[in-house]
Amino acid sequence: MNEGMKDPGGYIDAARRGEEAAYRALYERYRPGVVRLLEAFAALDFDEREDIVQDTFTRAFKSLGSLSTPASFEAWLYAIARNRAKTALSKRSTEDRTMAEFSTEALDAVPPFPDSLALEVDIAVVRDLIERLPEGPEKETVRLFYVDGQLSAREIAEKLGVGKSAITMRLERVRARVKRELTLRVLAGKV
Repeated sequence: MNEGMKDPGGYIDAARRGEEAAYRALYERYRPGVVRLLEAFAALDFDEREDIVQDTFTRAFKSLGSLSTPASFEAWLYAIARNRAKTALSKRSTEDRTMAEFSTEALDAVPPFPDSLALEVDIAVVRDLIERLPEGPEKETVRLFYVDGQLSAREIAEKLGVGKSAITMRLERVRARVKRELTLRVLAGKV
């Protein structure tokens, strides 16, 4: 890092040129402020806040070219973090409402069926669902957790380089799909 990069503008200019040291310097300099800002979002757990910190810096670094005034970097970065936190809370709220509505309306109406048959159907539905998932992080998470079955969510998060909350959300989405699929099959009389 050269002498002219003690000011944020110098770091930003260097980061725009692709200098790794400048990215690190900006991250180290502004990360504590982003973390403090996210602590105000009490509904977010530690892992969710960490995911948002990483997402905030990734988005900011990818969009540095659109930042017209380097002096506004800090405010711009905090705005990104605030928006990511609000989006995460809104998404969680929507998913919670959807699952609650789905659970109370559809699942309560499903008649029980024999445990042995339920297990066979569950296994078949899960395997089919996993096969139909597009290649990507969600399918890899599901494969590691359900098919390989030897790693915890935290271990999978470490292996894939994401927060535990990202793994938990991926698994919850798949569980919701399985639940929906089972319910639809029962209601359609396919069981």
